[in-house]
Amino acid sequence: MWETVEKILIGVVALLLVMWFLPGIRQSFKEKRETSKSDWIAVVTPLAIVVIFVFFLISLI
Repeated sequence: MWETVEKILIGVVALLLVMWFLPGIRQSFKEKRETSKSDWIAVVTPLAIVVIFVFFLISLI
């Protein structure tokens, strides 16, 4: 019983967070700017490092 209530509360909290950030997300899409190749490299490089590290950790198990 409590697991169901907990899942519903987590869903409500997630929905409230999305609704709270929605105006800022809309504004950022209206004011979007062109990105250069170096901007994308700066985003993708740390993500790739994290993914490789996670695969490394999983392979140790």
